Amino acid sequence: MAEHKITEFSTGAGCAAKIGPGVLAQVTKSLPNFPTNRLLVGFDSSDDACAYDLGDGRALIETVDFFPPMVDDPYAFGQIAAANALSDVWAMGGEPFLALNLLCFPTCLTLEQVRAILEGGHDKAREAGVVVAGGHSIEDTGPKYGLCVTGLCEKDRLWRNGGARPGDALVLTKPLGVGILLTANRAELLEKKDYDGLIANMTALNGAAKRAADGLDVHACTDVTGFSLLGHGREMAAASGVTLHFLAEKLPRYDAARGFAEMGLVPAGAYRNREFLKGKVRVGPGVPLWLEDVCYDPQTSGGLLLAMPEADAAKLPYPVVGYASPSSDGLLVLE
Repeated sequence: MAEHKITEFSTGAGCAAKIGPGVLAQVTKSLPNFPTNRLLVGFDSSDDACAYDLGDGRALIETVDFFPPMVDDPYAFGQIAAANALSDVWAMGGEPFLALNLLCFPTCLTLEQVRAILEGGHDKAREAGVVVAGGHSIEDTGPKYGLCVTGLCEKDRLWRNGGARPGDALVLTKPLGVGILLTANRAELLEKKDYDGLIANMTALNGAAKRAADGLDVHACTDVTGFSLLGHGREMAAASGVTLHFLAEKLPRYDAARGFAEMGLVPAGAYRNREFLKGKVRVGPGVPLWLEDVCYDPQTSGGLLLAMPEADAAKLPYPVVGYASPSSDGLLVLE
């Protein structure tokens, strides 16, 4: 059987393939919540995962995440998808311990490619100390892969995307521009050194960042994925009742992102994010358009965004990229 590139079946890639935040909000806003006082976090708060009170001082954290490939290396794709799914548990302050595979693949892919996807996911889960105990697969027109992940944390140490306070510092643990670089890569414009750096960051587990913040006074946390820094920042701001200010010169980003953004190599998901956030973001006069595009860019397996007191933020090996100020409208400022 001839070996196809695994991205040739995908119209979207990675977290950029997610349903746009505006459409998703319309779909979920009328769904009823199941009546129980054991559910600590549900879908109504736009958080990273759900959390369920086990009644013994612990919270069970449950999440699921899968998407079509963004790179043609099936092993790297499996690693990225697994790292992305595991991240949701760390973003809630928990530690993952169990996972199940979710796999869709067309019969025109070779079994070697399918096996490599699963091996990438299993190896990344093993690195995280997570057991992959099976899963579910179906035949589909395009490949998709991810994990359903279960984690635990102490109930009183559960992180949410709401809770940021005026005066908090904002910390970001991975660079921005993933979607832009992936778009350039599909156009065969990305240099190998930039591609290698991108893969290294997307496959890096957010567990290290979460554990670096253990014991610190984390007021709010989310991971930055398909809705972009500004999209997930808006969720945090709205849930917290504050305004978040992002300092343009402090934002970490891939070196190649500027040039490609100036060339117009911006994924469609960035425009969906920009449209959804219309009227909710104030941009300072000195912020260039290419940097706005980076901030609206959908990230795949992006970093954690944490809100905490300045003194605690200074203890982390990651840049402070902004701050929270008093507000009741959940606005964002890029300055």
